[in-house]
Parts: sequence; C-alpha cells; structure tokens
Amino acid sequence: MRALVVYESLWGNTETVARTIAARLAAGAEVDVLDSDAAPSSAEGYDLLVVGGPTHAFSMTRPTTRADAVKSHSAPHEPVRGIREWLSQLERSSAGIPAAAFDTRVDKPRMPGSAAKAAKHELRSLGFETSIRQQTFRVHGHEGPLLHGENERAAAWADTVLEHARAGR
Repeated sequence: MRALVVYESLWGNTETVARTIAARLAAGAEVDVLDSDAAPSSAEGYDLLVVGGPTHAFSMTRPTTRADAVKSHSAPHEPVRGIREWLSQLERSSAGIPAAAFDTRVDKPRMPGSAAKAAKHELRSLGFETSIRQQTFRVHGHEGPLLHGENERAAAWADTVLEHARAGR
C-alpha cells in the first residue's frame, strides 16, 4: 500500500500533525509526506490520500489569509500554494482512492468553519472515496503549540484511516 500525505502549514503545527499521521501510516504503508507547494498534481499510484491544512476565515486558507497570517501574526512560513489551490489542480481520481482530510484550528476563541470539511468536499468532487470522517486538531493561539494530547489523537486517527483504507482494498 502507498499513501500520500499532503499538508499546508504556516507555523509548523499542521506539519507536526501531518508527520505524526505519516509516521503512524508507515506501519502499514509506504508513505510520502509533502507540503502543498511540493505535492504532485496526481494521486495516481497511491492507495490512500490524506490532506491537511489550517482553518482560516472558516475554511481552507487563501493567498490573502496566508499573507495576513505572516503580516499580522508573524507566521514564519507562507506557502505559495495552499491545499485549496493544490486541490483545484489535482487530477480527478479514476479509481476512487480513499481520501481523508484534517485541519488545525485555534482552540480559543472557538471559531466556526473547517478546512477539513471543505477539503473533504473537494476530494469527493474529484472522485475520491471520502467516507473517512474528517478530523480537527486544536492549537494554542495562532503559533501553537498543539494542545496536549493532539499528537496522540492524530496517531489514533491515522490508525482508523489505515484500517479503512485496508478494508477498501
């Protein structure tokens, strides 16, 4: 089994979650983990796709929200292509590959919206099999760190994702 984990991260929190998920998936799959700037335009050759990004302005980031994160909140990294843009360029899945989405969100104040829910919707419209429930991981403030226990939750979610992907094979 081959898995592709694609993430977008400005402060490193979403990358930490993505790498935790990838490490756990590696127990049962060959895993490539790439940021959205480096991700391929096709998931062909993969048996599982996992996509994650931060929630900004109730959904996936946009160029303007990423620029604002750098300017107003001192984010150390500004992806050129976030998961929104990457998904808009991703080739349609002809094989119905299982796909899962996750996001990171500021814990307080709790804001509505979800990058994971929006990404899952895009993945489904591209022909991916999206019955795996999306997941949110909470962060202290904009810069983090992740709340206590979130890496463990990410690893447990990855087990569920892998189990689902194996069952679909």
